Amino acid sequence: MKRSKGKEVKLLTETELELMTILWRLGEGSVADVMEQLPKTRDLAYTSVSTILRILEQKKVLKARKEGRGHIYRPDLKKADYEAKTVKHVVDRVFDGTPVALVRQLLDTVKLNEVDLNELKKLIEEAGGKK
Repeated sequence: MKRSKGKEVKLLTETELELMTILWRLGEGSVADVMEQLPKTRDLAYTSVSTILRILEQKKVLKARKEGRGHIYRPDLKKADYEAKTVKHVVDRVFDGTPVALVRQLLDTVKLNEVDLNELKKLIEEAGGKK
């Protein structure tokens, strides 16, 4: 997945993804807003969250605007785009480029209810009609 200036977006670290997930959900927020959304058991210092958000801005996955003495951060990378990149990475690296192996592992590992299975069948039928 390429960014608008031709720079490739790399996979996020676990903590970066945790903070991005919060911002995708919020739409935008300050360091304090992000910290407020962290689980109470998550022990991250204000300065750590601030540093990681600045790193994400440098990676061009967040944009920031100055507001008062702080910054407001908003995602510049769509969640769906990151999900697509991550799935492609997993298929390529873990499943030797074989998407069927990923789906087989998903079906073997995750308990899907009837609604989920019917949705998967529908998606497969729709994909089969695409040329």
